[in-house]
Amino acid sequence: MGKTEAKRRYDDACGTAHGLELIGERWALLVLRELMLGARRFSDLRADLPGISANVLTQRLTELEDRGLVRRKKLPPPASSNVYEATEWGLEAEPIVQVLGRWAARSPMHDPTMPISATSIMLSLKTMADEKRAKGFEARIGFRFGEERFVGRMRKGRFKVARAEPVDTDFTFTGTPPQLAAVIYGGAPLDSIGFDGDAGLARKFVTLFPLPPKASVAG
Repeated sequence: MGKTEAKRRYDDACGTAHGLELIGERWALLVLRELMLGARRFSDLRADLPGISANVLTQRLTELEDRGLVRRKKLPPPASSNVYEATEWGLEAEPIVQVLGRWAARSPMHDPTMPISATSIMLSLKTMADEKRAKGFEARIGFRFGEERFVGRMRKGRFKVARAEPVDTDFTFTGTPPQLAAVIYGGAPLDSIGFDGDAGLARKFVTLFPLPPKASVAG
């Protein structure tokens, strides 16, 4: 263990303390979040985490790789580029991202209009899907955000999603992650984001993800 890693230790046997040693460094959990739905190039991560510098991103990726949460691999030709992906153990952190996100959304200081990445909005939909509102609703949904493509499935009150080209979908959204977030969480009209397919299902879909009530912070 290097001196830097040793300085970051809490010397506490609690698993929570060790968890913070693994992913508590600034940007670490967000870098891992961006790998939850598949491998990404360094440039992809930079684009979706606009506040991080190249040096810090390199540091976080190296640390996460050393800790067994991320691995690097080279894509076969014709791409022949290096990508980063979460390990099987790293993917087990997804519920942490979801629970933390839902808990933090209750903060009066949370601003849902801030920038959001494609992976983040997809994980957000998995987190905020309301089982009661979605009862009886089934649909296959496509998402096109620039070069990023996803296909989601709402069934039995749960939303599942994977990176895939939208084909045979009931409806497909086309635009940007912030536009979709504005419709679902900000009350913007459906026509503020592009979509094609079953308009009735699309209108119902965007109502299935209520934000949790704000916490009372009064003394």
